[in-house]
Amino acid sequence: MAPSGRTVLVSGASGFIGSELCRQLESQGNTVLRLVRRAPRTPGEFAWAPADGVIDQSAVERADAVVNLSGASTGRQPWTHGYKAEILRSRVLATQTIVDAILRADSPPTVLVNGSAVGFYGDRGEESLTEASPKGSGFLSDVVSAWEEAAKPASERTRVVLARTGVVVGHGGAFTPLLALTRVGLGARFGSGKQFWPWIGLHDEAAAIRHLLDSTMDGAVNLAGPVPATSREITEQLARTLGRWHPFAVPTFALSALGDAGRDLLLASQRVAPTRLEQDGFVFRDRTHKDAIERAFGAARAR
Repeated sequence: MAPSGRTVLVSGASGFIGSELCRQLESQGNTVLRLVRRAPRTPGEFAWAPADGVIDQSAVERADAVVNLSGASTGRQPWTHGYKAEILRSRVLATQTIVDAILRADSPPTVLVNGSAVGFYGDRGEESLTEASPKGSGFLSDVVSAWEEAAKPASERTRVVLARTGVVVGHGGAFTPLLALTRVGLGARFGSGKQFWPWIGLHDEAAAIRHLLDSTMDGAVNLAGPVPATSREITEQLARTLGRWHPFAVPTFALSALGDAGRDLLLASQRVAPTRLEQDGFVFRDRTHKDAIERAFGAARAR
């Protein structure tokens, strides 16, 4: 947990994860500074244009810590050639802009927690994946590798943590289409359903980032729940929690027709273990996918 009184600069602060992170940080007495791509409206907002390498340097000078969560959504479809380039470019340029500001800072922050993803590992079947596991193959694996490489030069001036995040359970992100389909009775298995989806509850995702701010760890850290679950287990539990049917199966060939998006997001199997996070003393609030889904969506069943 980050100590109260710390000043944390956050990019992607208005996003799904960023909003929860800022809420938790502020509830613990920390000051949150936000990078915005429009004209700042409050004293805690600072302008930046990462595509052009532009950032208000004073924000970095004031920050005790920086969390970079910026990047084009991988949930947007279709992944055209142009949008795939944007997925990569948005992550690398945002990271480079922040890293360059840290390198030239008179008073650099003590830590940079940079967004990353379990996509680094590619499709690995039932193999148990720790932070020591090598890079996989595929589009997202290449994107994540480039994203992480862009963050590493900041280690000259500060501790750098690469937060490899799984599927975040909550009202946003990858669960947005799953929730919409399940609510109208169109819950489905994707392919065989036997592929492992590395999940993490939204609260634990933000709490883990807060933990990393005050840790001594650097390098890659897996942010995924401690008990693995398959795609089928997750989609069935969502339907059960919402009191809906789970009648359909989307065949593998149909998902493969989506190209890299279908293969990397829905069919890839990644049995990811949060090895370093647990060794560092982090305690998950939601230890199973059932816990996380019930906490996030259980109230919807009552309605």
